[in-house]
Amino acid sequence: MPRRDDDPNFIEAIARGFDVIKAFDPHAPVMTLSEVATATGLARPTARRILLTLESLGYVRPLPGGGFTLTARVLELGLTYVQSMGLWGVARPHMERLVARTGESTSIAQLDGSDIVYVARVAVPKIIALAVSIGTRFPAPQTSLGKALLAGLETAELERALAEPSRSGAEPRHRFDRAGLEAALRDVRAQGWALTDQELAAGIRSVAAPLRDCHGRVIAAMNVTVHAAETSVETLRDEYLPLLLQAAGEVSADFARYGAIPRTPVA
Repeated sequence: MPRRDDDPNFIEAIARGFDVIKAFDPHAPVMTLSEVATATGLARPTARRILLTLESLGYVRPLPGGGFTLTARVLELGLTYVQSMGLWGVARPHMERLVARTGESTSIAQLDGSDIVYVARVAVPKIIALAVSIGTRFPAPQTSLGKALLAGLETAELERALAEPSRSGAEPRHRFDRAGLEAALRDVRAQGWALTDQELAAGIRSVAAPLRDCHGRVIAAMNVTVHAAETSVETLRDEYLPLLLQAAGEVSADFARYGAIPRTPVA
């Protein structure tokens, strides 16, 4: 496998290690050495050494019947980012109050290319068509969270984001052409929130609002998700949206204050 970057500071071995971790997904939670090598484009001896290294570090484990699977320790990689942002600590009390007032689940996601990635969630025990947890990713255009995030990008940033293919593995019910997506994003910018009705999967409705930092930049989005058979679009928009907008405003204000706190190390 050729080097992907000619920068002398680029460490190919680390990049290949992440390639192996990312090869595992909901559709391939267990992979043999051959499957890992094929998925990553690595030679079998290289893939084997990386898997054994990751096993030694506790990120993968071999299974008795053959093959490898990720361990829960991989979550530390993502949680370190979330914790370093301080977003979960700031948002959690507001999310919990929002769930108590609506009786519905709420989540926070951030943008990764053309996908959203869930970074915080307070859920209620309801059966819906899609399982969501921290780290779950979905294509952004078909989600209210994604629309709220995409609408906050400058033109060049939006082009770069949409140029990246989705890595979610999800097959949305609705696919936007570019004109349709741009029209939807104009509406989101004008009204300050986004609503989707079963665009990603049947039975899923949600409304989302952006979260901003102290400079007014959109750093994440927060939603309320409902089951279409239980909650109408009108109830979602007229009853839950005002509560969401209030909670999102409070999270943004708290996060702006959090970001303004000096954090100079004490000798």
